[in-house]
Amino acid sequence: MKKAVVIPDSFKGTLTSREICSIISDKISKHFPQCHIVSIPVADGGEGSVDCFLSALGGEKLFERVSSPYFEDMESFYGLIEDTAVIEMAACAGLPLVEDRKNPSLTTTYGVGQLIMAAAKKGCKKIIVGLGGSSTNDVGCGAAAAAGVKFYNKEGKEFIPVGKTLIDIDRIDLTERAKELDKIEIITMCDIDNPMYGPEGAAYVFGPQKGADEKMVVELDKGLKHLCDVIERETGRNLKEIPGSGAAGAMGAGMIAFFDSVLQMGIETVLDTVKFEEIITDADMIFTGEGKFDKQSLRGKVVIGVGKRAKNKDIPVTVIAGGAALNIEEAYDMGVSSIFTINRLAEDFEISRHKSKENLEATMDNILRLIKSIR
Repeated sequence: MKKAVVIPDSFKGTLTSREICSIISDKISKHFPQCHIVSIPVADGGEGSVDCFLSALGGEKLFERVSSPYFEDMESFYGLIEDTAVIEMAACAGLPLVEDRKNPSLTTTYGVGQLIMAAAKKGCKKIIVGLGGSSTNDVGCGAAAAAGVKFYNKEGKEFIPVGKTLIDIDRIDLTERAKELDKIEIITMCDIDNPMYGPEGAAYVFGPQKGADEKMVVELDKGLKHLCDVIERETGRNLKEIPGSGAAGAMGAGMIAFFDSVLQMGIETVLDTVKFEEIITDADMIFTGEGKFDKQSLRGKVVIGVGKRAKNKDIPVTVIAGGAALNIEEAYDMGVSSIFTINRLAEDFEISRHKSKENLEATMDNILRLIKSIR
């Protein structure tokens, strides 16, 4: 094996993508000392996305003073890779930042807009915004306000909407949106397909984990539906049925409506940004994986995104997972060559999760021994 590409998702709750890359790379180097290894750690848009991009592509982390989820001053950051900026909304609107003050009716994405503007003023030609891990339910209105979009209530008073005041929005004025954004391509990483509102929408599905009780969920959902109607009236955009518009407190909808962004699966964004087709051209094997490989995986997340592009170049893909469900044979038609699970004993996850590093090392060792024996 002369060249291997390592591009795994994280094993949720056990190993990060960067840790998995390191373990797999170390084992490859042991068995194939001359092998050229390309590691591409992957994050889904949430916490750690900037570090993953910087690890894969180089670049620098730039720090900015912006608004916290509660309009308090804080230090945040974004990644700069040549003329591309990478922003993870969790860096200033993330759930861990609110600590014991969870309340999606009050939190804001204003800081995310400030990061977007900082990147725009830096001269970036492309901005990648990762959605995930948010504490908010404001449809990105805070971010839009930071970029110059104005929101007015029925009395004509301008305000910055949060979850509980979405219902008060009567008019939206985009004419003073920052001109710096007009020539910038903005891509939003979004790995869920929830709609903006309704039983499967932002408030009902994600509100409770952000601190919303049943009553608050109902009120937040009313606000989301109201704003959806206002956006359609003011801009002509009907966001109701767009998959992913409910992501991150409906920030997905806001990125479309206020930033003219497109929503894209995180892995597709990663693969495009790192120029994956060029990287794998002369690869002998691609190693990828995730914590649990199941039917959900087949919907286009990391493994299948990698598999489909590798299939076009006839390069084998080995999947290494914490566990694998039944009825996933469809993966073999999507570019996956083989699937291995790392857990060696029938143990409860709370036991096996603490052995993930050792189990992954043992599994990789056996896979590489097999490859050596048939080459």
